[in-house]
Amino acid sequence: MSSAFDRLARPVQKWIRQQGWRELRDIQARSIRTIYETNADLIIAASTAGGKTEAAFLPLISQVLDEASGGTGFDLLYIGPLKALITDQAMRLDGICQEAELPVVPWHGDVSQSIKTRALKSPKGILLITPESLEALFIRRGLEIARLFGATRAVVIDELHTVLDSERGVQLRSLLTRLELAIKRPIRRIGLSATLGDMDLAKAYLRPDAASSVQLIEADGGEAELRLQLRGYLSGDEEENNPSATDAIAAHLFKHLRGSDNLVFAGARQRVEIYADRLRELCEREHLPQEFYPHHASLSREHRDFVERRLKDPAIPTTAVCTSTLELGIDIGDVTCVAQIGAPFSVAALRQRLGRSGRREGQPAILRQYAVEAKLTPESSFVDRLRLGLIRSIAMIDLLLEGWCEPPKPQALHLSTLVHQILSVIAQRGGASATVVYNVLCREGPFRKVTSEVFADALRAIGHPETGLIEQAGSGLLLLGKTGERLVEHYSFYAVFQTPEEFRLVAEGRDLGTLPIDNVLAPGMLLIFSGRRWVVQEIHDREKVIVVKPARAGVPPVFGGDAGDIHDKVIDRMFAVLEGDSSPAYMDTVSLMMLEEARAHYEQLRFRANNIHSIGEHTSVIATRVGTVKTSTLALALRSEGFSVEQHDGFLLVENGDETPDLRSVLADFRSGEPVDLFAGAGNLISEKFHPFLSKSLLVRDAESSKLSTQALPDLVKTILRKGT
Repeated sequence: MSSAFDRLARPVQKWIRQQGWRELRDIQARSIRTIYETNADLIIAASTAGGKTEAAFLPLISQVLDEASGGTGFDLLYIGPLKALITDQAMRLDGICQEAELPVVPWHGDVSQSIKTRALKSPKGILLITPESLEALFIRRGLEIARLFGATRAVVIDELHTVLDSERGVQLRSLLTRLELAIKRPIRRIGLSATLGDMDLAKAYLRPDAASSVQLIEADGGEAELRLQLRGYLSGDEEENNPSATDAIAAHLFKHLRGSDNLVFAGARQRVEIYADRLRELCEREHLPQEFYPHHASLSREHRDFVERRLKDPAIPTTAVCTSTLELGIDIGDVTCVAQIGAPFSVAALRQRLGRSGRREGQPAILRQYAVEAKLTPESSFVDRLRLGLIRSIAMIDLLLEGWCEPPKPQALHLSTLVHQILSVIAQRGGASATVVYNVLCREGPFRKVTSEVFADALRAIGHPETGLIEQAGSGLLLLGKTGERLVEHYSFYAVFQTPEEFRLVAEGRDLGTLPIDNVLAPGMLLIFSGRRWVVQEIHDREKVIVVKPARAGVPPVFGGDAGDIHDKVIDRMFAVLEGDSSPAYMDTVSLMMLEEARAHYEQLRFRANNIHSIGEHTSVIATRVGTVKTSTLALALRSEGFSVEQHDGFLLVENGDETPDLRSVLADFRSGEPVDLFAGAGNLISEKFHPFLSKSLLVRDAESSKLSTQALPDLVKTILRKGT
């Protein structure tokens, strides 16, 4: 063993020997030295199963055992994004800590109250918690925070890359700031992350005031051999006894995945249910044991645990058909193959998913990518003709092979989460002055881009008598209003993201899982859920229960969901694919045929020479050649001028009416840089949980800071008009 091993506490050394480890991984040895020799914050970056958890906790636990702390409270704090991940990591750490006689306390909604009560009475060891449960501690135990965390040496943030620029990530950063203010000292921050395109932004997230001092420990090489294939399928080609694209993909998955452990990422939950149903049916038809199971957030915890246990058991072949629920670091063991149906929305997600495969020494990582495109007819749209889903898949695979992935976006205003944190700080303190709240959240905390003027506008909006979230006492102290008290007292307050009401699905008295309220269901309707087919019998609105029974047919329920933003670089690579002539070796015959069709139609539309192409008297296609944020900005600007606009990857389909001005003239006006009322033709500005309490002007500011890029509009239009003029 290395010198790094010698620095660890004896119980930790004993545990390592019990695991049969001959050597520490390089990333673990470097982390041990850094944690022992410095007080620096650090990011430990490696692929899934790269040893990040041990790299952080082996030295931290050793320090707890060898060096007495001067205060009371939990010794270490672990923050994870998922309850399942916390449960998994608690079991993982328990093995180390049993030897060290150090308590491991998982804390989330599914943990019993008795465990929580004991931990609150005598806080010590390692607390593993979600951001939402930590928020609840601040609100319910605000005056005890210093006692609970007075001894805390370090906070470990798992899956750091998933929270960098999200509302939840801003909430977490705010909580960390408030924690340090409560105990009156900084706490070492350690982020565990997949490797990102720009780690400097991750450093800035972890310690905004001292990003340059954050140490980065990144795993070296060690990547498994990658085997991949992109297969193409045509939908709408079911004549002459051809199977549907769905059936053909299911048959291919069945043939190649049976007998091993695999993950199939099918995208939306309804697609998960469709493919799980098809694969279950194939098992039954062949009189073979069931190996294919759905896994998504609406299914019961019991069902998801069952699937995860099967994946961990090497003796039982299991394929999980899933959404992104199995993308994060839940320990499910090694899988043989990762399949992706449809184009992913980010290279980072594709990379994270692929990290589940090829983890055993000598075993390759296998990626099967399936692209489904419509059979072309004379009436086919330009989107179908350009095969944009296939082109995005190629672009992302190419960028994956080059080692690139999306960097986190610069931080926006996040006004919805600001409202949430204002209420939380007031609740924690039992009242606070506007100055104190501003200092905690904006000067010290993550809302640095919120000026005192915008902050004051936010206070006025949530303090308006019709809103009633806050009120001001005669002394000037901010207090919760009646509406604010009701909000904060409800368990749903702790999460900053939308949590719609869900209906429980019940069959013969047994819970199957939940369906979001945005589904329109009625008795007699058929659906597929949990890989089975059901008919709706009863709907109980008050109890939020849907009673179902097995059926012979069904359709997947429609779940809500946000598609996600496509990065500029992905779009740029998509155009390079369309304008190129190479035929990637990983593509099958059908996908290559589709690629040639796409390139031929691209040439017919003459986008090499002109970024604007008329496809009818009133319709034009604009090649923006940029990602979602900038393309959305131009779309809003055009809608404000009366155009009907349809948005696609790097393209806009624009229709003008009889009274709509000339498209090129409008674009020329945008080029001048004169202010454009982007929201004149916009619909709903409410996209986050606390947006309904804000004024329109604040909603516009928030949207401009996060979803749009108004400053980029003139240059974008210049680029569009440059060709063909």
